[in-house]
Amino acid sequence: MRPRDLSVLLGVILIVVMLIIPLPPGILDFLIIINISLALIIILVAMSTNDSLQFSIFPTLLLLVTLFRLGLNVSTTRSILGNAEAGNVIDTFGNYVVGGNALVGFVVFLILIIIQFVVITKGAERVSEVGARFTLDAMPGKQMSIDADLNAGMISDAEAKGRRERIEKEADFYGAMDGASKFVKGDAIAGIVIVIINMIFGLVIGMMQMGMDLGTAATTYTLLTVGDGLVSQIPALLISTATGIIVTRAASDGNLSQDLTKQLFAFPKMLYVAAGTIFLLGVATPIDKFVTFTVAALLAFGAFQLSRIEKGSVEEEETEETEEEKDDMKSPESVVSLLQIDPIEFEFGYGLIPLADANQGGDLLDRVVMIRRQMALELGMIVPVIRIRDNIQLQPNEYTIKIKGNEVAKGDLLLDHYMAMSPGVEDESIVGVDTVEPAFGLPALWIGEEMKEQAELSGYTVVDPPSVVSTHLTEVIKRHAHELLGRQETKQLVEHLQETYPALVEEVTPNTLSTGEVQKVLTNLLKENISIRNLPIIFETLADYGQMTKDMDLLTEYVRQSLSRQISRQFTTPGEPLYVITLSGSVEKKVADGVQQTEHGNFLSMDPNVSQQILESAAGEADRLQGMGQVPVILCSPAVRMYVRQLLERYLPHVPVLSYNELEANVEVQSVGVVNAE
Repeated sequence: MRPRDLSVLLGVILIVVMLIIPLPPGILDFLIIINISLALIIILVAMSTNDSLQFSIFPTLLLLVTLFRLGLNVSTTRSILGNAEAGNVIDTFGNYVVGGNALVGFVVFLILIIIQFVVITKGAERVSEVGARFTLDAMPGKQMSIDADLNAGMISDAEAKGRRERIEKEADFYGAMDGASKFVKGDAIAGIVIVIINMIFGLVIGMMQMGMDLGTAATTYTLLTVGDGLVSQIPALLISTATGIIVTRAASDGNLSQDLTKQLFAFPKMLYVAAGTIFLLGVATPIDKFVTFTVAALLAFGAFQLSRIEKGSVEEEETEETEEEKDDMKSPESVVSLLQIDPIEFEFGYGLIPLADANQGGDLLDRVVMIRRQMALELGMIVPVIRIRDNIQLQPNEYTIKIKGNEVAKGDLLLDHYMAMSPGVEDESIVGVDTVEPAFGLPALWIGEEMKEQAELSGYTVVDPPSVVSTHLTEVIKRHAHELLGRQETKQLVEHLQETYPALVEEVTPNTLSTGEVQKVLTNLLKENISIRNLPIIFETLADYGQMTKDMDLLTEYVRQSLSRQISRQFTTPGEPLYVITLSGSVEKKVADGVQQTEHGNFLSMDPNVSQQILESAAGEADRLQGMGQVPVILCSPAVRMYVRQLLERYLPHVPVLSYNELEANVEVQSVGVVNAE
């Protein structure tokens, strides 16, 4: 154990010893001086801190110091009543400080008690109580503010975590101060009781046990008691003041001394007013003119000096700002900072500001947080921070979604309406403004509040504007997830996996596959809406086949087959068969024959007419299956799956292409269509 830690433990043990074992006057003198020194150190530290949390140990320290002082009171009381002495320090305070006059000393002691108990302790207790309550009440708002700044990209995840921890520490600190201030109040009451006990029982012991007369006993024990009270209450007063300073500290960049000098003398003209007032007081009243004129002169001189300093500071700041502006204009960094492109941007017209303004009831920021969590669960990727801003160049009710600086989606909202989507059978009594649901392109209506209940009874799907936006944003992120997963994001996922599967990660990267190659496999999966959350299985497959081939498309096929259980669950409904569109034997053969092998990988090269026939047949079968109310899925052999996907992805991007090896054996498959090329 370090000496510093050991000294704290020994100090606590010493407090217990003082409560049990009588101490000689010499040791009491030493401990009393230590008590006064501790009180001075505490109040000086409290005045020097910029923030209350810099002295977060103060509540606990307050309890220990209070216990130490009470232990001293027990020891000095035992010495005063038992031996009619308590050491040189107490004797000095009883005789020298109050001039040997017991009555004067008692009055001074009572004044200290009143100041500490009635003014400082009561005030600090109240401020601690109010501070604790206000801090706890403000926690939800502060947390939401942090989430809003995080979603807006103003702070990083690490900064958000640090600010949340700070809020928790503030709540703990002020809660602890609320309780610790009660000990200070109890200590003041105990001081009064101890003095009364010492005086009363001192007279009794002096007269009955030591044979003193009443005057001698009163003088002896009153002076000792007053001396004891003073050496005890002066440190107590300092610590009570430190408590008040700590709990009344407002947000500031400086300590108490800096704030006092900076803010108290922030207006030099007021010092001139004060100087004039003191000067007139000396002229118009019998007060000693030397005193008033001297003070007035000092105030006027101070005001003059502060005015000069303030004027010089303003000129210097203006000069520095001008130079900084010139340097910024010349600096290449001023241009480099403009090159930053946000991964995801959501911009809206001024009419949609209430959507994002929490003060107007908007909850878009909270919904964005939920979208990021949803994407982490569904796709297994960390969606970058979504930059939300208003754009006066847009129409008032218009919004756009950008991916890496390019607009990929847009829409219009009517904030005081609801979007109603027909169940398939139109109800002519439902009237509204014709529109299109932006996420899936379905026809819809904007209806008013009065029409909402009727539309719901008619089977319409009715959603509010924030839900429309969040659904659209979610679908856009899913559709472009492969574009958002770069090497940096891939490295972050790999580092997270390494915490639990270090051996697996070391086998795959960086020796077998680079981060860029792993990213290629993950983006291939995301491009076809396959979740990469199950990274352990993905890396197991990469470890098995990564040394056999460097063709990332082929590695992706091996990974897809390893994820067969996940893919089966994704495209099938429990208890129902999987309705699929298969490829005819001739189509599969033509696709296989059209594969060209090069040193840079394999690609599909087919006759344009054949490709057109396959596309038209696949599109027709997909439309027919959608008309039956089924989700179209194309099923083919593993050898040609990725080439069929390459052929169809530009024209049928939302139609999944699966291979037989990607389905579990217990999945019931029913073919409801065949793609031909004839």
